[in-house]
Amino acid sequence: MHIDKDLVAASATPLVLAILSEGESYGYAILNRVRELSGGELEWTDGMLYPLLHRLHRYGYVTTEWRSPPEGRRRRYYAITDAGRSALVEYQRQWDAVSRALDDMWSRFDLRPAIGGA
Repeated sequence: MHIDKDLVAASATPLVLAILSEGESYGYAILNRVRELSGGELEWTDGMLYPLLHRLHRYGYVTTEWRSPPEGRRRRYYAITDAGRSALVEYQRQWDAVSRALDDMWSRFDLRPAIGGA
């Protein structure tokens, strides 16, 4: 299934903040977590993730720290800040309102084509 780029863009910030609320992480691990959470439906690229992480850092929503683990290569780790947690709460409130409105409308009409139909 193709997910419209506007939906991907709108969900990117709250999704990354939610992932970081589980614990600090680095870019590749965040990309994998997004893929896992979406059942493989969301395939983000580095070119999408890293500008978002830089923006979240500018907003003060995440901190960054370079680390060189003994068993691997150097990585930049990201951690959510208190401001990021507050933003995440607000994003959740907004998404809940949008989701309720869509659920209400979609429960009134089944707009999906019939299985096996055209």
